[in-house]
Amino acid sequence: MKTQLIVIANAASARIFRRDTAKSPLVPVETLAHDASWLHARELESDRPGSQAADNSRSLNHFEPRSDARRKEHQRFAKEIAQRLEAGLKVGEYASLTLFASNPFMGELKAQLSEAVTQRLKATLNNDLCHVGIAELESRISGSWSAVL
Repeated sequence: MKTQLIVIANAASARIFRRDTAKSPLVPVETLAHDASWLHARELESDRPGSQAADNSRSLNHFEPRSDARRKEHQRFAKEIAQRLEAGLKVGEYASLTLFASNPFMGELKAQLSEAVTQRLKATLNNDLCHVGIAELESRISGSWSAVL
């Protein structure tokens, strides 16, 4: 087995581990944090939420769709993780990739992955393990694998 990278993420933090063989222990590589994901939407925006007409005409106005500031922050963090994975792939850091991410964040993260990184994906599991310590992580990951296989 070639080196496998395991990413455990949610919208506020991500931990990256490496495993050199199927039986080798997880080795911490990097921890990423995105503090803005913890903020309330009103703290992220400079204006009150709402919409504004495109012009001052009296006819029917077209309004811009409402955008959620928290979702934008989640997308920014997903992009940061994806860029880190792309950089690791370019230097040959890993041969395969496994993602464990919270359910709403998994979609954001997968949307940001490049085609080259996506081809390295071995599995994606909607499971938020960010709060789990490394000692328990080994058994939880193994348990998740047995459910997939």
